[in-house]
Amino acid sequence: MQFHPAAQILTWCLLVASLQFLSVGMLLVPASLVLLCAFVVSRHKLIQLLRRTRWIMLSLLLIYAYSTPGQALSEAFGMFSPSREGLADGLLQLARLLAALAGLAILLERLHRQKLIAGLYTLFAPLQWVGLSRERFAVRLALTLHYAEAAMLRGGHSWQDALRGLFEPHGETTRHMELQLYRFALGDVLLLGVASLMLWLAIR
Repeated sequence: MQFHPAAQILTWCLLVASLQFLSVGMLLVPASLVLLCAFVVSRHKLIQLLRRTRWIMLSLLLIYAYSTPGQALSEAFGMFSPSREGLADGLLQLARLLAALAGLAILLERLHRQKLIAGLYTLFAPLQWVGLSRERFAVRLALTLHYAEAAMLRGGHSWQDALRGLFEPHGETTRHMELQLYRFALGDVLLLGVASLMLWLAIR
């Protein structure tokens, strides 16, 4: 089923927001479902995102494990042991990040560059109220995301290579771009309704 690009982007944002309010017990089921769906629908992009963020996830876990006060995981290591509470908090945040990345993998699999720009163009409509161009914001953000992804896929194996690739010429000049606009349908309303309900239940 096809949904409006803006509805899909908003749904992912609501998903990420909902994950922040879920406890360990409540997080397990939706996070597992999102990961399963991402593995089936966009396995390549999911593995790609996980590989690129593995050091961030490890750092996140270690920061929580060693900076959160609590009972030492191993008394034998004394002050060098991570805390049980910190490790639990770190694993919780890691589960939230994994679910968010899985949702992002699905989103990127469904939205090619033109659809992504169309969705951002719709979401940036309020910018016109303050005299800003939503066309510029949408195109620049979408192209930045596109080139960032392309740079990571280029052959370089270090973060320096990926960063350098962002500033290299890509052989593309965008002088004219046709933007296909989409209409909101009943399915989009239902999708956003379910996502909003999920957020409301998570906050309660």
